[in-house]
Amino acid sequence: MALMPKRVKHRKSQRGRIRGKATRGNTVVFGEWALQSLDPGHITGQTIEACRIAATQYVRGEGRVFIRIFPQKSVTSRPLETRMGKGKGEPDRWVAVVKPGTVLFELGGVSHDTARSCFNRVAHKLPVRVRLVGRRPEI
Repeated sequence: MALMPKRVKHRKSQRGRIRGKATRGNTVVFGEWALQSLDPGHITGQTIEACRIAATQYVRGEGRVFIRIFPQKSVTSRPLETRMGKGKGEPDRWVAVVKPGTVLFELGGVSHDTARSCFNRVAHKLPVRVRLVGRRPEI
C-alpha cells in the first residue's frame, strides 16, 4: 500500500517549482550510511514503498532502514481522452518533493560494502540521481 497522509487541509495543491538546495533534512541522523539526492524531483509514494521493500529484503534483519521522506503533496490528473476545460482533475497520486541534498534513506548497523550494494539496488528505482554518504564524526 502506497504512502499517503491521513488528513490534509486542501485536497488539491498547485504544482510549484523546486528551487535551491535542501537546507533541512540534508544530514545523516539515524543511521551510519545514507542515500542523498543530487537532483530535484518528485518521488511518489509507490516508489518509496518499492525502495523500502528492496532495502529491507537486502539487509534481512542485519541492519535497520530509515525512511526520511514522506509524500505529502497531491498530484492531480485528468482521465485519458478527456476534452479540455471542465476544471482541475482529481488527486491521482501523492509525491514527496525532493531538493538536491535531501537525505532519502538511511541504513544503520551494516558495513560500508553492504550499504553500498543495498543502496545500489534502491538507486535503480529512484527518478533522481543519488549518492552514498556517511555520518560525519561529531567534534
